[in-house]
Amino acid sequence: MSHQIMITIRPAAEADVETLRSFDLVALRDDARREFIARSVAAGTCHVAEADGDVIGYGVLSHAFYGHGFVEMLYVHPGRRRRGAGAALLLHMESLCRSPKLFTSTNLSNLPMQSLLNKAGYALSGVIHNLDEADPELVYFKRLRQA
Repeated sequence: MSHQIMITIRPAAEADVETLRSFDLVALRDDARREFIARSVAAGTCHVAEADGDVIGYGVLSHAFYGHGFVEMLYVHPGRRRRGAGAALLLHMESLCRSPKLFTSTNLSNLPMQSLLNKAGYALSGVIHNLDEADPELVYFKRLRQA
C-alpha cells in the first residue's frame, strides 16, 4: 500500500547530478542520459523532488517544442514511485511553463506515466512511431491558459 509523503521541489544543483544518475536506471547504462542530466542541471531546466531530505526524482522543462513548454523528463526513483513525487514534479513544471500549452510524451509501454498524465488532465495529442523499436511514443498536451 503506497502512501503520500511530504515532497518539496527545488531547482537542481550541480551537487545533485551524481544522485540523479545513481537512481535513474537508464543513466546507469547510457552515457547520453548521464550527459542529458548534467546538461539540464547546468542549464537550469532541471528540478528535483525531495522527501525526508533525499532527492527522489527529477523533471526537466524546456521551451523548444514548436515554441511550447515540453516536459522532457519526469523520473522518480524506482523505490519511491506512486507516492506523489511524479504528480508534484508535473505540477511544478506546469507552474514554470511560459507558454499556454504544455506538452510531454511517454512510451506506449509506460502505463504508470500514462495514468499520471490522465489524472493530471493531459490529453493524447499524437503518436510518433520509430523512435523506440516496437514501442511508439505517445504525445500528450495540457492547455494551461488561453493564449
